Amino acid sequence: MRKIGKYLVNVLVGIDQLANAFLFGDPDETISSRLGKLKLKHGGRIPWYRPLSKLVDWGLDKIDKNHSLDAIEKDEGKDAVLKNGRKENARRNSQNK
Repeated sequence: MRKIGKYLVNVLVGIDQLANAFLFGDPDETISSRLGKLKLKHGGRIPWYRPLSKLVDWGLDKIDKNHSLDAIEKDEGKDAVLKNGRKENARRNSQNK
């Protein structure tokens, strides 16, 4: 039974990473890690203009307290298509004009 449990965890992590890649993130990073980094960047709170991120983080926090902060993978995230979120991308675009 232990091998089946490990198999299921591996599959769930793979699905999580695939979902993050579909959301323009690093294909080797989990959504939880991405949420944790967003939270740290904004002083421990997810910004109001990211309501879906807030909802997912709230749900994960109900299951596992501080899940997104504990899940941060510092060595991942470098291959994300959208690295800094909406606000940083808008600032970068205005500088390129």
